[in-house]
Amino acid sequence: MKLLFERSVAGRGQTVFPQLDVPEVAFDQALLRRDMPRLPQMAEVDLGRHYTELASQTHGVNDGFYPLGSCTMKYNPRVNEQVAALPGFTDIHPLQPVETAQGCLRAMHELEAMLCEICGMDAMTLQPAAGAHGEYTGLLLIRAHHLANGDTARTKIIVPDSAHGTNPASAVMAGFTVVSVPSNAQGGVDLDALRAAVGPDTAGLMLTNPNTLGLFDPNILQICQIVHEAGGLCYYDGANLNAVMGHARPGDMGFDCVHVNLHKTFSTPHGGGGPGSGPVGCKAFLAPYLPGPRVAQDADGHLSFEQPEQSVGKVRSFYGNFLVAVRALTYILTLGREGIPEASSTAVLNANYLAHLLAEAGYDLPYGERCMHEFVIDCGPLKAKTGVSAMDVAKRLLDFGIHPPTMYFPLIVHEALMVEPTETEARETLDEFVQMMTAILEEAHTDGERLHGAPFTCPIGRPDEVTAARKPHLRYEFGE
Repeated sequence: MKLLFERSVAGRGQTVFPQLDVPEVAFDQALLRRDMPRLPQMAEVDLGRHYTELASQTHGVNDGFYPLGSCTMKYNPRVNEQVAALPGFTDIHPLQPVETAQGCLRAMHELEAMLCEICGMDAMTLQPAAGAHGEYTGLLLIRAHHLANGDTARTKIIVPDSAHGTNPASAVMAGFTVVSVPSNAQGGVDLDALRAAVGPDTAGLMLTNPNTLGLFDPNILQICQIVHEAGGLCYYDGANLNAVMGHARPGDMGFDCVHVNLHKTFSTPHGGGGPGSGPVGCKAFLAPYLPGPRVAQDADGHLSFEQPEQSVGKVRSFYGNFLVAVRALTYILTLGREGIPEASSTAVLNANYLAHLLAEAGYDLPYGERCMHEFVIDCGPLKAKTGVSAMDVAKRLLDFGIHPPTMYFPLIVHEALMVEPTETEARETLDEFVQMMTAILEEAHTDGERLHGAPFTCPIGRPDEVTAARKPHLRYEFGE
């Protein structure tokens, strides 16, 4: 399709400004640009058609199945959007007196309490703006705790190789050195390697559970015990909380702090850079270090803000992404105590159903058909036989109107496709996905060479992704 600049016709416009009803302001000429900006000049009808065409070429969860592993692009009820759009929430100002914002403070206070209950924690902050931001915040709590105890030698964070990729980056950002420990043959943490890694320099462990292979580590209690006995703290990456919420709580497993992705598990659609929210919960002994200000309630039920005694300071402006929190609160209240575990149970059921059928179809599942909310397909054997890679399978899915699964992650499976169906997809959708994947598998064995050119029916074919990443064209070149 043509760009706006290519549709532009000099002198064409669409806006008629109303008569000026405020005093005219004359700006200092030194502040004004000498030449008019080279903006597209278009009629309203052409502009409308341009953006409609763009929208028609964009794939979202309302268009079709979106099985991104570990990124959970699920359908979210519209009622959550409607509540977040109420004027009492959207017209609020973060600097207005707390006496005039009691409803908003109440929403934050109640959400914190509910998340503490779901996670088994004692205190919560809504400030972090996303999952990795939550990781960073949790690590600041761990760091502050050790420094307050004079334990300055604890500078290392242990991260399993099946963790989310942001874990080691967050640890480095927080000033720690990362120690990686391998997985065992079953996809869990190698306990012998963990015992060898811990010591007097261990600040803590970051554990993604269920991990990126979609597996709940059966040694979870022992893992926490090993780290605690070495004097370290345990951090729970709760990005995959949608697999266990209502059934198991990180706090009960022995973890000292956790982050939750509201934009994944608790309703807000995410992707394309936001919005997001990554609240951090902790046990009582870490609460004094939480970012402030925090919502506090007095004996009369009046809500205000307070600063924790030894706070690590603000990690974001004001109080976090407030409207994301409102969506999450609406979602939790709608599901209730019965619906929360039902949602996670359905997510696990859908993933196991899909894994079983794809294994029957002939795809290789290196860690078996039993999983939690997601599972990993290894296209390595398929590539060895036919030359068809995980990338080829993913690109071919685009022709079926399906967004591909996550590719080449986790790194411990070299030709990985990580699939997460979520709890919101019907059995019929899953069956159709299996039919598509089966058709691609048959193509791989009969005409594998052709799949290297997929997709064939999309507006854009297969780009040179290396060149696109290294040498992107980010500005329009005007012809003279």
